[in-house]
Amino acid sequence: MLRQERLKKIRLARRRKRVRKKIFGASERPRLCVYKSLKQIYAQLVDDGAGRTLTAVSSLTREVKSQTKPEDTKSVVSKKVGLLLAQKAKELGITLVVFDRSGYPYHGRIKSLAEGAREGGLGF
Repeated sequence: MLRQERLKKIRLARRRKRVRKKIFGASERPRLCVYKSLKQIYAQLVDDGAGRTLTAVSSLTREVKSQTKPEDTKSVVSKKVGLLLAQKAKELGITLVVFDRSGYPYHGRIKSLAEGAREGGLGF
């Protein structure tokens, strides 16, 4: 069992590295970086040229927590995170981003977050 968990982490790190080689966020088109843990999801807009985070939202953010109900699934919460991130990006004048899924497969919570960001007005 321990070997399987180690291999899973190694595969994720390889995918993450492969994806990051190809994408780069600039000030006019920042990188939408996603991280998920077992219970939470985090998303941030990163300007790789300047090396700084422009804005960040997570499922622990006060605005998201106030909109969620206890019976909401993690996918529903992820969609709300995407919508709030898009709203904050619009306030900064950002409409186009580069999506960095961090090596995670594009389904489930990652897909919900991306769809929420698109609904909120971000293009990628």
